[in-house]
Formats: sequence, C-alpha cells, structure tokens
Amino acid sequence: MEKPVVRLKGVTVEYDGHSALKDVSLTIYERDFLGIIGPNGGGKTTLLKVILGLIPPTHGTVEVFGKKPEKTRHRIGYVPQAADFDADFPIQAGDVVKMGCLKYLKFGREHLPDCMKRSESVMQQMGIWDLRGRMMGRLSGGEKQRVLIARALVTEPEILLLDEPTASVDSRVQSTVYEVLSQLNQSLAICLVSHDIGVISAYIKTVACLNQQLFYHGEKEISEEVLMQTYRCPVDLIAHGVPHRVLKRHG
Repeated sequence: MEKPVVRLKGVTVEYDGHSALKDVSLTIYERDFLGIIGPNGGGKTTLLKVILGLIPPTHGTVEVFGKKPEKTRHRIGYVPQAADFDADFPIQAGDVVKMGCLKYLKFGREHLPDCMKRSESVMQQMGIWDLRGRMMGRLSGGEKQRVLIARALVTEPEILLLDEPTASVDSRVQSTVYEVLSQLNQSLAICLVSHDIGVISAYIKTVACLNQQLFYHGEKEISEEVLMQTYRCPVDLIAHGVPHRVLKRHG
C-alpha cells in the first residue's frame, strides 16, 4: 500500500465572502497520477496553491509529508499555467531550467554544482537540449511547457504539480508531454490539472472532479452523472482519431 503524501481535510478557501473551495477532502499517495478536472473558475488552481502552502485555507487542514505545506515546499515541483514571455526579453531556455537550482542557495549551497550538472541531463530527457540557447519568448507553446517542466524536475521533487501543462499545444506535443510524465510517475507522485477529460484519461491513474466542491475522487472511469454534477451541464464525450480513447481504453 502506497503511503499518503498529501492530505486535505475539510478544506474551505474564501475570498471576500466568495468560496473558491468548499469542504474539500483529498488524499494523494506515493506514485499516484491524479488528474483534477472541472470547469474554469472551479478552484483547480486554488487547490494546487493550497498544497503548495501559497494560499492558507479558511477552514480545514492541509498536510504534505505529514507537515504544514510551507515546511515541505522544497520537496514539490510546480509547473504553473503557461505564461507569456516577452520575445525580446534576454533569457535563454537553458537559464530558465537552471533557475530550478536556486533553492540550493537556501538549502545547501554545496549541492549547487550537482544541480547545475543535473539540469543538462533533464534538458536532454525532456528533448530540449537543442533549445538551451534559444530565447524563451521565441519558443513555441509546447517548447515553453517542456522548459518549465524541466525547471521543476531539476529540483528533484517528490511530488510534481502541473496546472494545464498542455494548454494551447497541438496533440502531438500533448502526447509527448504525457508520455514523459508517465515515465516520471514511476518514481514520484503527479497531480495534474486539466480541462481535457479525454486526453488525461489515457495516462492518469485516479481522477478528482472539482467545482468548488469535490464531486468525485477515485478510479478514472467517471459516470455521466458525476460529470453533470461537476460541470452543471450535460457533457458529451467525443473521440477523434485512431487509436482513440474516451475514459476507458478500447478498440
């Protein structure tokens, strides 16, 4: 039985009287691959920031590795939603990846040289070694996402949190990113936020349906009733291409 690495119990988050999360209880285990789905504005990004300790809950408790999240943040890799880069801003992709080593300025400068060396192997793993000298602002959406994932991996996280990692990229790049994440999942827990139900279902192990409240958390086969509750409208699942997948793998 895998050990729990994240526990949320009765977590509520309120902003100016508005509830972003309501009484959410959720557990993430070692080597889990959790996909969080739900509509825009449903609290998915807020949930990730609660796990990171960036947003304190109004009510409820959060534990990461049995401690308050702000005490264990250095053990978490985080990939935010893709940000726009000024095409003329002078920062290269390789420098962005190496920024993941900055934590060692606080947690042990003696590890910094090893981290800088590790950034090279991570860039090769993510297939971006040839991009290391390119300006971030001139990369495609998929290239930027792989750079940001590489930056998170350089920190050697035990949990990887990703917020819409394949938004605005084509299906080929999506498949490449998810295949890499599947390999990484052999050694660390992954929690991924997405609105793309069909794509993530081919790779994730468990799913959480979130729209302020948690409507489902468990195996990835979801009923139409749960989707209706989560999205508050009928949801049709349509597959395109061969092979195609809708929740369960099928021929």
